[in-house]
Amino acid sequence: MKKGTAKADYKMIIVDLSQVMLSNLMMQLGNHTNAEIEENMVRHMVLNSLRSYKVKFGSEYGEMVIACDNTNYWRKKVFPYYKANRKKNQEKSELDWKQIFECLNKIRAELKEFFPYRVIDIESAEADDIIGTLVEEFGTSVGGEPILILSGDKDFIQLHTYGNVRQYDPTRKKWITHNDPTRYLEEHILKGDSGDGIPNVLSSDNCFVVGERQKPLTQKKIDALIELGIAGKFDHPNNRNYMRNFNLIDLRNTPDDIHNKVMDSYNAQEGKDRSKLMNYFISNRLKNLTEHISEF
Repeated sequence: MKKGTAKADYKMIIVDLSQVMLSNLMMQLGNHTNAEIEENMVRHMVLNSLRSYKVKFGSEYGEMVIACDNTNYWRKKVFPYYKANRKKNQEKSELDWKQIFECLNKIRAELKEFFPYRVIDIESAEADDIIGTLVEEFGTSVGGEPILILSGDKDFIQLHTYGNVRQYDPTRKKWITHNDPTRYLEEHILKGDSGDGIPNVLSSDNCFVVGERQKPLTQKKIDALIELGIAGKFDHPNNRNYMRNFNLIDLRNTPDDIHNKVMDSYNAQEGKDRSKLMNYFISNRLKNLTEHISEF
């Protein structure tokens, strides 16, 4: 499928599953970072959160689509230091991250098998790629059915250029807006993303991994680089690092094969039914949620 060829006639709620659920979990745990992670507790938290999103936004934004993070990210293949600092931080943490991810992966599989939502999980893709693809296919400059992104991740501000896209952070319970998403993306590429291990354009690839301070990038320097149009200046000394960040951060650079697999998965799951829900709730002893089964 050629990018941007889908008909923009579907409204949807796209959930950044890992980001939303991990944020919720961290909020629930609070300072109790050494607490044991119970699967039933996490399952109830995830499902109750999804139910609340459907109740709050379903009438305006329609069906729910679950965007998942897979493994072996394509970005890590093109930039080996991508998110490498996260692993170091998790190793220092008191939390049992292995158990957390096993639990979330199990619940993700249950959502895919038993729930009426389209659950999109593509080899080598992140939720960012899935959300970026769906918005590129169904986003419109004016009008169009509304698309709601549920995530606190500001990487998605770049998608606010589409007139029918809004973003809500369900953990902090606030709308995410920006008066100039194009400018935001330009600055984001120059600044990099320390959370993902992407340095600013003045700094070396491995600075976060080796514990090296980034070279200072002032707002004055950012403004000058944007005015210069560094993206087209291949002889500029910072162009190599600019292209490094551009390829990793701008969601329009999701590889075509991943884009196509996202759309294939989305289309293949049309018309998922609710017939397995009751047995699932009973077998997992979700009595409190069973009373609200119509809200899923």
